[in-house]
Amino acid sequence: MRWLEAVQTLTERGEPGVLVTVAAVRGHAPREAGAKMVVGGRETWDSVGGGNLEATATERARALLACGASTPELLTLRLTDRAPNEYGRQCCGGEVTLLLEPLATVRPTLAVFGVGHVGLELAHLLSRLEVHLHLIDSRAGQLTPERLGGLAGGAARLHVHHAPIPELVLAELPAGTHLVILTHDHAEDAALCDAALRRPNLGLIGLIGSKAKWARFREGLKAVGHTDADLARITTPIGLPGIRGKRPAVIALGVAAQLQEVIEAAALPAFGRAGAGTP
Repeated sequence: MRWLEAVQTLTERGEPGVLVTVAAVRGHAPREAGAKMVVGGRETWDSVGGGNLEATATERARALLACGASTPELLTLRLTDRAPNEYGRQCCGGEVTLLLEPLATVRPTLAVFGVGHVGLELAHLLSRLEVHLHLIDSRAGQLTPERLGGLAGGAARLHVHHAPIPELVLAELPAGTHLVILTHDHAEDAALCDAALRRPNLGLIGLIGSKAKWARFREGLKAVGHTDADLARITTPIGLPGIRGKRPAVIALGVAAQLQEVIEAAALPAFGRAGAGTP
């Protein structure tokens, strides 16, 4: 598989990778400037020259994957019998500089249950992010191509689900999905909360609504076996607390900002999170 196909494969799988490019060559080298390879967590594709050069690049690329690096870096290696070579000798006599670029092949998954006034405004904002965006509604009329036409040109990969029983779609979403529940029907909202709490591997579970609504939901969810610890997984009301406007566009803005905060926090390596590693 060539490097470009490998990037597409990693993107489809949602797996991280590093693109390694021969950026510069001095003297003799196995490959010319511009040669590329892709390094994944378990596999590599294409080649920048084999031998110690490629093995060292692979090792460094996987170190970048392990720490969640997002910044490119340069790696310069001498191809002489006097240079340190951990993976065998390469005596071409030249010097190769490699560019290692972490790839944006892992996209967060966001799911919006309910594409009414707020849901559609939220979809427009989220469609501009590099995410998998699932839009789910039990009403086919909310998901017509005409109504969703403005979403197609964004950076998001769009997945539209007409689902008379929306919680069935929830079962199909990948681990780590961040979801927002804002359907037109409180019964649907309650069923989605119940189903979401039965999946321990989800990200943010956001619920739109008032304190009175949540009080009723809490009693109902406890009645079907959910504990206080389970209920603490639901964030309600959703949106940044400092944004108090009630117009659909304003509510959507607060929710989108909250989701972006959650995405950025999840993307940080452990040592980069606030407070980690500090005395």
